[in-house]
Amino acid sequence: MANRRRRERPAGRRPAGAWGSDAIAAMLRALQLPYIALNPGSSFRGLHDSLVNYLGNERPQLLLCLHEESAVAIAHGYARASGRMMGVALHANVGLMHASMAVFNAWADRVPMLILGATGPWDAARRRPWIDWLHTASDQGALVRDYTKWDNQPGSVTAAIEALLRATQLADTAPRGPAYVNLDAALQEEKLDAMPALPDPARFRPATPLVPPPESLRRAAALLARARHPEILSGRIARDAGSWRARVALAEKLQARVFTDLKAGAAFPTDHPLHAAPPAIFLSAEAADALRHADVVLALDWIDVAGTLKQAWGEAPVGAKLIQISPDAYSHRGWSMDYQGLPAADVYLMCEPEAAVPQLLKAVRRRPALRIAPASSRAERDPVISLQRLAQEFNDATAGIDLCLARLPLGWQGGFRHFRHPLDYLGADGGGGVGAGPGLVVGAALALQGSGRIAAAILGDGDFLMGATALWTALHYELPCLLVLANNRSFFNDELHQERVARARSRPVENKWIGQRIDEPSIDLAALARAQGATAFGPVKRLKDLRPALAAAVKAVRKGAVCVVDVHVVPGH
Repeated sequence: MANRRRRERPAGRRPAGAWGSDAIAAMLRALQLPYIALNPGSSFRGLHDSLVNYLGNERPQLLLCLHEESAVAIAHGYARASGRMMGVALHANVGLMHASMAVFNAWADRVPMLILGATGPWDAARRRPWIDWLHTASDQGALVRDYTKWDNQPGSVTAAIEALLRATQLADTAPRGPAYVNLDAALQEEKLDAMPALPDPARFRPATPLVPPPESLRRAAALLARARHPEILSGRIARDAGSWRARVALAEKLQARVFTDLKAGAAFPTDHPLHAAPPAIFLSAEAADALRHADVVLALDWIDVAGTLKQAWGEAPVGAKLIQISPDAYSHRGWSMDYQGLPAADVYLMCEPEAAVPQLLKAVRRRPALRIAPASSRAERDPVISLQRLAQEFNDATAGIDLCLARLPLGWQGGFRHFRHPLDYLGADGGGGVGAGPGLVVGAALALQGSGRIAAAILGDGDFLMGATALWTALHYELPCLLVLANNRSFFNDELHQERVARARSRPVENKWIGQRIDEPSIDLAALARAQGATAFGPVKRLKDLRPALAAAVKAVRKGAVCVVDVHVVPGH
C-alpha cells in the first residue's frame, strides 16, 4: 500500500523578516516534530502563519481536524503505533476544554505528546474587546496540570524555545505522557530584529533509560530460580519486535505462564502455549484461578497490579512473591487515581521492562518444558450477528493481512482474535471514556504509512458517534483505514449497570433501556461516513450480508480507501 498522504503546499516565497512565532516554528522543526494536529484558533494565528509561510507546512505539517478531541486522539494513536510524539495545537482555554478528555486518555495511557496552547494577549492593554478577554485565563495550564507531565507559559521567545526543549524531553522520559506549553499571542506576534540562534536539540534528549542495579536483578533472578510456578503479568511494552522477542524468550526459559491485558495492548502472542488465558479487562474466573497457583509473579509494567492480585486472592493474603518492574510511580500524584492500588513488592525495579527483561533473561536458568494441553480453538458460529460472530467474520475477511487494531469495543472477549505481533493491537484508550476510537485509528494510520500494515478498529456506536469527524481528517490526508462498527443502538454497558441496580433493589429490569437506547430513529452511521467522503457499507442487518460487506471493505482499504462498515449487532450477545 503506497504512502499517499496529501500535503497542502503553500504558495509564494519564504517571507523576509522574523517574528516570535517564526523562532518557535524553527525550534519545532529542529525538534523533528513531524505533524501538528489542530482545529484552527485565533490565539495561535501567529504560529499558524509561521508554520505555513515560514516553514512551508513541512516538518511539521499541519493536520486539520474538525474537533480538538480528535486532534489529541490522532496524536495519541500516532504515538502508540510509532513510539514517537507529534504535536497538537489547541486554541486558548476553549479548545483546551474541548480536548481535556483526550489529554487525560494520553496521560493514563502513558504516551508522549507535545501540546501547544495559546492565550492572550497576556498584557490586558493589548487585548481586543470581548473575545481576547474570554480567551485569556489567569492559569490556563491548571485545566490539565493534573494529567500532564509538565506545563509552562513562557514570557519571551528565548523562554519559549527552552520550554519546548524541556517539554519534549519530559514528555519522552519514562513514564511518558503529554506536556503543555501555552504561548502568549503577543509573544507569537512580536517583531524580532533577527532570528535567535537555536540550541542543538541533541544536547537535550531524554536521559538514557535507567538500568536496574545488579543486586536487585540478582534478587529477582533468585526468586524466579526457586519458584515452582512462576507467572508473568505482561503489561505495557515498546512497540518493537525486539522487546516482544525478549519477553517470549524469558517466558520460555522460565516456563512461566503469561497473562496479558486488553487495556495495554498486545504484549505476548496469545496463541503461545504459555499464554494462560485470553486477554481481558478483568480476570475471568479461570484466569484468576490460574494466577492463584503462582508462587512468584513477575509484573512487567502491568496496569493495576494490586487490583489484579486482589481478583485472584480476594481478601486473603497474596500467596505469591511479587517482582514489580515499572517506572510508573514517577507519574503518580493525588488528583487522579489512575495509579490504582498499591501492591506490596518483594523486589521492585523502578525502570522500564525493556531495560530489565534482557538482564533477567541472562540471569535466570532454563527450566524444563511444561506439559500444557492445547486450548480448543473451536468456536460456535452464532446464527445472529453477535459481537462474537462479527469477530469471526472479521477474522476470516482479514486472514493473511497485517492489521493494527487501534481500538476494540466494550464487550470484546480476548479469545475472539489472536495477537502475534506488538502492532497487532494497541490497547484501550487509557482513560476509560468514550469517543477516542476514530481518532486513535486515524493516528495509527498516520504512523503506519507505507508499512504495509492496515490500521483498523472495531468500535461501538457510541464511540463512533462522539468522534466521527476524525474520519474527515483521514480522508483529507489520504490515510487508508478500516472502521467496523459494532452498532447495538445503545449505550449497552450502562444498560447492564441499570440491570444490576434494578436486581439489587428488586425493581423491574425491563426498564434498563430507558435513557440508554440510541433508537427510534436508529442513526445511519454509514451515511455519516459517506457524508464525509468515506467508502461505507451498511447498515448490515442480516447475517448473510455481513461477509460480502467485510470482504468489499477490506478490498477497498487495500486500494487506499477510508472505509466504514456499520453492522447492527444484537445487544448483549
